[in-house]
Formats: sequence, structure tokens, C-alpha cells
Amino acid sequence: MIEFRIVEIFESLQGEGYNTGMPAVFIRFAGCNLNCAWCDTNFRQFTRFTVDALMTKVREYKSKNIIITGGEPTMVKALPELLVPLKNAGYFIAIESNGLGNIDPLIDYIALSPKFCYRSHYRKIAQPTANEVRIVAENHIDFIPFCQYIETHIQAKHYYLSPCEKDGVFNMFDTIKLLGQINENRINNKWLLSVQSHKFADIE
Repeated sequence: MIEFRIVEIFESLQGEGYNTGMPAVFIRFAGCNLNCAWCDTNFRQFTRFTVDALMTKVREYKSKNIIITGGEPTMVKALPELLVPLKNAGYFIAIESNGLGNIDPLIDYIALSPKFCYRSHYRKIAQPTANEVRIVAENHIDFIPFCQYIETHIQAKHYYLSPCEKDGVFNMFDTIKLLGQINENRINNKWLLSVQSHKFADIE
């Protein structure tokens, strides 16, 4: 019997990116292939759920939107075993991924978050298309070239910079400064700012 390692399941509003404010059920998977110093998720503590148990839990909530997140959900080899019943039940399914794995075609909306601190991992692009790309801003001489590389190699409708939070402090000034630099001389297709608005709204 397939069992998934789940950190948490909860209903809230999407706090980041293009779908900010969208009601959704978040399914957070354990495990990650990276270990970012500023990660705010304890993806090593989890509860095991079968497909049936997961579907029962999801149906407790009103929203018909699902956000698959982690950790890194593309590491979950049996993920299609959950996606199929979710699709059959009429759910809209979004995923948040670091972009190092392939995204299942049953996913309706792809948000990729390549990690600058692991930039060497992106010399080979696993997922060349997305609906949006969100990159956490780091004040480093190679950061803007990294963003330009990602924009060239991952085709998306929207590109965002997000401030990095460490010990409750966001590097907002550095982020908007980098945003201005990357958008310099652009008229169209500008990178935008995405903040973790759920933290300011005091929701999950």
C-alpha cells in the first residue's frame, strides 16, 4: 500500500506569486533534495497518509484548489497515484517546486523557485516551462546573471523576486534594489515583487 510522508495539510490563502489570495488546500510533502539555510519548513517531521486518507482529509475543506508543496514534491515517485483521484474529483492542482525535477502533466499550474544558493544544480534544466518563477533574492554579484540565465532557460508567464527572511527579518531593501537593476531599461516583461503576504496577515 502506498503511503505518503506529509508534513501538514491545511486550508488557507495563497500568500505568494500570481495567485496571491487564492483559497487553497495545501498539501506539504516531507523530504527535499536541497537544504537552504533560510528554509522555513521542517520537512523532516511527517505523518504517513494513504491515498484514501489524504482524499478524506482534503474533502474536509471547502476549497477546490490544491497546492502541492514541500519540501520538494517532485521527489515523491508515487505522486501520480494522488493526482489522479484529485483530478477525478474536480480539483485544480498547483505545485511549488525548486525546478530540479520533472513536473507531472496532470498539474494545472506550475510555480518554480530555483535556488541561487544551489545555482550549480541548474546547469541542466529539468523543467523548461512554468506558469511562474519565483526566486529568493540574495545580494551577491552573480545573482542577476543567475536570474537572467533562469529567464532564458525556463519559459514562464511571470517572474518574481522574493525577499529572503532570516530570523524574522526580510532583506526588503536589497530585494527591491535588485529588482530595479534586473528591470533596468525594460519596458515590458518586467520582473515583479512577490512577498510572503501570509506572514504579514498572520495566516499559514
